[in-house]
Amino acid sequence: MDLSFHARPFAFDRVFTAAAPQAEDEPRDAESLAIELELAQAEAARRDAAHRDELARARADGFAAGLVHARADRETALLAAIDALHCGVEALTDSLGETRAELLRDAAALARTAAEHLAAHTLALDPAAPIDAAIGRALAQVARGTELVVRVHPDLLEPVENRIAQRQAQDRRRLNLHVTADPALAPGDARIAWDDGGLSLDRAARDAVVGNEIAMLLSHSSAVQ
Repeated sequence: MDLSFHARPFAFDRVFTAAAPQAEDEPRDAESLAIELELAQAEAARRDAAHRDELARARADGFAAGLVHARADRETALLAAIDALHCGVEALTDSLGETRAELLRDAAALARTAAEHLAAHTLALDPAAPIDAAIGRALAQVARGTELVVRVHPDLLEPVENRIAQRQAQDRRRLNLHVTADPALAPGDARIAWDDGGLSLDRAARDAVVGNEIAMLLSHSSAVQ
């Protein structure tokens, strides 16, 4: 058995070559740098313009939304103010109506009291005056020379006769008047009679008429309200 070896030479000196990488810090030419700078500035300007546009749109949208909200709030407040005004006007109208009714009642009561006071004062000063006025109305209704019988309270017999005397002195025609006392009549009342008619002077009836007129006035005022 042949144990001999044949050795072969091995080339340890094989050389592998490759392109050497360019250093990162190797300076580039000025033209390339200028182009890149222009591109960067243009991009920055585009982004700034887009940002400004978005900001302007956001402000416009916000202003529009705020304006719509403000208008809605204004309309709501205006409607509330109008409702409050209507309520105030209605309350004021009701109050004025009540005040007017009270004033009318007070005025009517005052007018009636004043009328009664004046009537009483007139009667106290000259109780024969109303009877004399009634005699004048009766004379205007009858023919010349018609006989009139005047009935009065005994206390007023003499004052009425004096009034008739004064009337006769101022009238050329002959007045056919006769005065008689009637204790059934109240002071200030009178009954004037002639052949085909008569006239009654009733203070209580006059007061009732005045009271009815005032009551009708008050009822009419209440109906108008």
